[in-house]
Amino acid sequence: MRRFIISFNDGDMKFPMEELPQVADDSHAVVREAKAAGVWIFGGGFFEDRPVVVNESGLVRQGPIQASEVRLGGFSVIEVESEQDAYFWAAKIAKSCRCDQEVREMIYDPESTN
Repeated sequence: MRRFIISFNDGDMKFPMEELPQVADDSHAVVREAKAAGVWIFGGGFFEDRPVVVNESGLVRQGPIQASEVRLGGFSVIEVESEQDAYFWAAKIAKSCRCDQEVREMIYDPESTN
């Protein structure tokens, strides 16, 4: 099985705030569907953009690592057979979140899996 991260940028979700409960319901429905299909690994969104950077000596400072206008807004990690399967789930997530999704295959690393 192959793992993919499906993500969107902070600020890409554009809808009237009164639609937030419906967007949340729609997104949670896709998560439940992906879990039932056995493809869901992990996912979530982020609170406001206040990242910190921790270096090798443990020093903590305000981030991001490199300043950028683009920030990750949320992500899903799925495990499926093919790219087409990943695109299928990305389309469902895009519809529920009301924004495009980026799909990237993750490098298989047996040390990083359960």
